Amino acid sequence: MSEQTKAMTRIEGLVDENSFVEIGSYVTARATDFSLSEKKEKGDGVVCGYATVDGKLVFVYSQDASVLGGSLGEMHAKKIIKLYEMAMKMGAPVIGMIDCAGVRLEEAADGLFAFGELFKAQTLASGIVPQIQAIFGKCGGGMALSAGTADFVFMEEKDGALFVNAPNTLDGNYKEKLDTASASYQAENTGLVDGTGAADAILDEIRQLISLLPSNNLESAVQDGTDDLNRLTGQLEGSTDVREIISVVADNGLFAETKKAYGKDVATGFIRLDGVTVGVVGNAEEKLTSAGCEKAAGFVTFCDAFEIPVLTFTGVTGFASELEEEKRMAKAAAAMTYAFANATTPKINVIFSDSYGSAYTAMNSKSLGCDIVYALENVKTGLMDAAMAAKILAGASGDVAEIRAAFEEKQTAEASARRGYVDEIINASDLRKQILIALEMLFNKREDVPYKKHAAK
Repeated sequence: MSEQTKAMTRIEGLVDENSFVEIGSYVTARATDFSLSEKKEKGDGVVCGYATVDGKLVFVYSQDASVLGGSLGEMHAKKIIKLYEMAMKMGAPVIGMIDCAGVRLEEAADGLFAFGELFKAQTLASGIVPQIQAIFGKCGGGMALSAGTADFVFMEEKDGALFVNAPNTLDGNYKEKLDTASASYQAENTGLVDGTGAADAILDEIRQLISLLPSNNLESAVQDGTDDLNRLTGQLEGSTDVREIISVVADNGLFAETKKAYGKDVATGFIRLDGVTVGVVGNAEEKLTSAGCEKAAGFVTFCDAFEIPVLTFTGVTGFASELEEEKRMAKAAAAMTYAFANATTPKINVIFSDSYGSAYTAMNSKSLGCDIVYALENVKTGLMDAAMAAKILAGASGDVAEIRAAFEEKQTAEASARRGYVDEIINASDLRKQILIALEMLFNKREDVPYKKHAAK
């Protein structure tokens, strides 16, 4: 199969049948240095156009690695930039199929300038239309920065390679020792990649994502609900498996998880509730890691930009206490705290398991501006575990048992509800119904915040 066929086949495998319309198929490179005039090909190494996915308009480009090694030159970049300009006018997502070794050396400064223009186009589109990239071959050098600017990134597990510096150029490393460009390494260690798999599986995930996301920041992601509004969730009684809780609460059990291999202590992704797309963040483990905080922060910021309601499931007792974690923890946890506090989209929090300390506060608590906070029956919230607090307060000769009992009395969900930190205590059976009620009430939420150009962080 030729590379040109691959580039077009990837588009055809993603979009609705016979819906793709190509733009700029006659564009060729303008540069003539280094005998480039003899190597010119129509399209200049990228197929661009528009189509529909599940009936929704999308703009798509797919890079052709057979043209000058898949390098990005001036006209190649201008075709993609034009696509971004059209997408912003029409309010439709941009999807890139990446197979690019980096800037075209023969075009020198012109190619480098074109990369900068592409970064600017992506920056202007950020928060206005969703940006998705799927890496099927190389995504090297400046193209890796382009991937880092996208909202969601997927990698083909066998041939996908994402790198700023190739593995063999890293001091003390070589590809056979540690393939830092591989899909598995990038998904598990960088926090950039949302999903990996075979080409068909990646395209399926993108189609699902497009069906869940709004097309732009002025559109709501809503469709007719197909699940029972009054469905009970009693099977969640006593459950602490946050991914199970999310799936049971969601319409028809659909949970499109993002960045599954990174920061596994936090689960992020999209569900529908009565047809409304909702972003979900949940504690999968009792301790928050820096990676989990970073993942949550980025996800909440995306949801806020596109007015997607945020639903959190909180069950956290502290931050991970390890030497390597301490290097990034304060900054990462602050970023997550900032994202929740800064978000003006509807916010709902469910405390499903015992939650303590600053980590509990950082997880979309009432004090950060969460609109509705529920607590399941019998959960405890507060400064710290009662047993630990009693040891500290009792000192060498105090009555630990008496102090612990007094402290536990202050840690109940009812105690938090009496002070307004929890809006209502609910049972697990009514969890889905109560969330739906709150979501309906918050649907037209409007919140004014002080004017500022952008965050200083």
